Amino acid sequence: MTAPRAGLPGRHDGGSGGRLPPRAATGFSRPGALGAGRPAVLVLRALGLGDLLTAVPALRALRRGLPDHEILLAGPAGLAPVVRRMDCVDRLLPVTAREREVPAALPRAAARPALAVNLHGRGPASHRLLVRQAPGALWAFRHPSVPGVRGPAWVPYEHERLRWCRLLGWYGLAADPDDLRIAPPAATGAAPRGEARPVVLHPGARAAARRWPVERFAAVARRVRLAGRPVVVTAGPGEAPLARAVAERAGLAPSAVAGGDHGLAFDDLCALVAGARCVVVGDTGLAHLATALGTRSVVLYGPVSPTLWGPPADGGRHLALWHPADGPDIPDGSVERAGRPGDPHAVRPDPRLLRITVDEVLTAVLGPARVPGAEGGP
Repeated sequence: MTAPRAGLPGRHDGGSGGRLPPRAATGFSRPGALGAGRPAVLVLRALGLGDLLTAVPALRALRRGLPDHEILLAGPAGLAPVVRRMDCVDRLLPVTAREREVPAALPRAAARPALAVNLHGRGPASHRLLVRQAPGALWAFRHPSVPGVRGPAWVPYEHERLRWCRLLGWYGLAADPDDLRIAPPAATGAAPRGEARPVVLHPGARAAARRWPVERFAAVARRVRLAGRPVVVTAGPGEAPLARAVAERAGLAPSAVAGGDHGLAFDDLCALVAGARCVVVGDTGLAHLATALGTRSVVLYGPVSPTLWGPPADGGRHLALWHPADGPDIPDGSVERAGRPGDPHAVRPDPRLLRITVDEVLTAVLGPARVPGAEGGP
């Protein structure tokens, strides 16, 4: 058996030791980076909830492939409860950055890892941040501005889960893009015995471009209640007025709103989603949480296609609603049909999102035979 190269983590496959695949030696490297304790793998993913959950397959591949290493994740401190449920990260190193920018610096504990893995972006800023940590090796997509990194090419219109699994595959670690599940809480928010599980509606999103109109969420809530199903409207941080507006227009009691000015604690949110009959949500972190917990979901897409961020089919458990523009001048495979046709940070709902109707959502949630008042809606 060939021993791992000095300063690089050994690859483990099915219990057999060995050196890293040949490609692993082509990344940025510095000999002798192993620390005194377990060698560390530093992963950069300093983004939001949905971003982190889409990276679970890649993180699990690192955990399986390098079982003798400590997996360190550089990410926002607020994601600590999520990381605890993922069973593939040993330690979260809190970092801060504006919006989706690359952090200016990493904690001291990030220095000199045996391996650094860039799951944050294509570079060069994120590459250079990791290079400054003096890792034994750096796994990342290649970028002309960082010539020491000779990883695979970045593909612009690629599904987020597949992208990071492909990166690790290039370096010799197999990753399953559907390995997304996280452990549900021991006590879920399921209804007491004999009562119906709620339909959870989440009207919020970081940008208005991804917010389906309040009146449409309210119409769905009202008619789901007419069909005999309880409804809960969730609010993330700063979204309480939006959730209350949906509940008021739907004629729901104030108690139907879950989450105040600061949103729900993550464990409480997990319990609610895990116990729901279905989650209706835009392209947000809560959609990815429903996927991770195996809760049936109806996800409303626009302006970004589900081919980039959508849930796996999972036996039909998750339905992505998406209506790109039609017409002979919009060929199959175009950016308009399958890529990023609109501005995800726009201040108005995207036209593709507005093409999704109330009756369409109700049919997805309840089934065509159960949709009340199907004469129309907002």
